Amino acid sequence: MSDERSDFDSPWKDLLERYLQPFLALCFPKIEAAIDWSRGFDFLDKELQAAVRDAASGRQYVDKLVRVWRKDGQPQRVLIHLEIQSQPDARLAERIFAYYCPLREAHAEPVVSLVVLADAHPRWRPRSYRFELWGCRVSFQFPICKLLDLSNGMLDSASGNNPVALLILAHRAAQRTRRDPQRRREQKWELIRQLYERGWDRKEVLELYRLLDWLLRLPSQEERVLQGQVWELEKEKRMPYISSAERFGIEKGLEQGLQQGLQTGLQTGRQEGLHTGLLTGAREAVLEVLKARFGAVPPEMQEMISTQSDLSVLRGWLREAISHATLATFQETLENEPPSSR
Repeated sequence: MSDERSDFDSPWKDLLERYLQPFLALCFPKIEAAIDWSRGFDFLDKELQAAVRDAASGRQYVDKLVRVWRKDGQPQRVLIHLEIQSQPDARLAERIFAYYCPLREAHAEPVVSLVVLADAHPRWRPRSYRFELWGCRVSFQFPICKLLDLSNGMLDSASGNNPVALLILAHRAAQRTRRDPQRRREQKWELIRQLYERGWDRKEVLELYRLLDWLLRLPSQEERVLQGQVWELEKEKRMPYISSAERFGIEKGLEQGLQQGLQTGLQTGRQEGLHTGLLTGAREAVLEVLKARFGAVPPEMQEMISTQSDLSVLRGWLREAISHATLATFQETLENEPPSSR
């Protein structure tokens, strides 16, 4: 998996889970208008994994399967398979077709495949798969949304009431500034300023900031400059939102763990003391982020975190604790961890 893919995939997964309706309203407006949102919708991630286990060929992609209800017509329930593609892939259309077939076979509801092309290549626009041999012919078409077709002006206008527009602007900024951290920090700062100008409440600001922060990662020096700007903005606006977010407690928690480890190491004269302190700090940081975001943490989850002895795993869990939209999806991360690392 390329660095660019790893940078973009996880934020997009969370975006789809949290902002499905505004996402469809922006990228596939006719489909969004045909859905009866009053009846809710269900993500079927396990069903998707089971249906396409063989088709994926070991690769992981940003895709979601969601069951929705139609406003009118038959059948009433429809499965939407959503995929976000951040890099050109010569086999994309074939893969979408390969996913469609087992999904259609496994479920009674019809399946609709939708693809968002989030790459930076204007001419790459796959929207169909065709195969023909000896009179046997297959033709499969699917709707696409090319993010490059959404103008900055339209996104700026839409971002007032559609948070997905703001996140697409962040996605574009990340693509443009991959090798220019100062420019990335400047563009990230402008997007953060917009968070305060749109009138969203604290919870929404924190959620959007988390995704912006994930899409527009900065080196530590630029991040410190940005944090200073955020502090000043919040004092000016009298809105202590972002500066008190859990992400600022993470670095502090890890520093505390390091200091504890150093003290233990000095007292015992052994390297194990440093490692023990780092483990303690990392465990506490994971638990504190979960408590700040989701409230009470189930005892069995606390036990799993408190007994984890692999520092690299704990660091990974810390990133996951920040990024997951729900405690249930974070639980799946814990359960999928190989037993040998606990």
